[in-house]
Amino acid sequence: MQARQKARYVEEALMADLQQVMPKNFDQRRFIPFVMVHEFEALLFSDCRRFATAIGCEELARDFQSIRDGFPTPEDIDDSPRTAPSKRIENIFPRYEKMLMGVLASLEIGLEAMRRECPHFADWLERLEKAAQN
Repeated sequence: MQARQKARYVEEALMADLQQVMPKNFDQRRFIPFVMVHEFEALLFSDCRRFATAIGCEELARDFQSIRDGFPTPEDIDDSPRTAPSKRIENIFPRYEKMLMGVLASLEIGLEAMRRECPHFADWLERLEKAAQN
């Protein structure tokens, strides 16, 4: 089973469990579960050039892109706890600070690039947008 399929399975199980414990009048449109396929840093591989620029190391763009090119989507970047996206980043850039640099990079990369490159994340955003319209 692919990682995205596993995430979808867990999301559906969360919804099913919630429906069992909530009152019958529970508006399930208000709960839209999302399970990150691996970890937040995967989203940063959506645009490796902007990621490198955001952390002030433009010369790392090629290294980040080399990692990205090895997977169908950024959401698929993870082979084991030692090769999770954050570990791959730290191997290239040991000074990586998740809370600061991750936020700066996500702002630089933007939602549109993440949507384009990360189908599971994009699907969740689309569901949120549809729910907001209703």
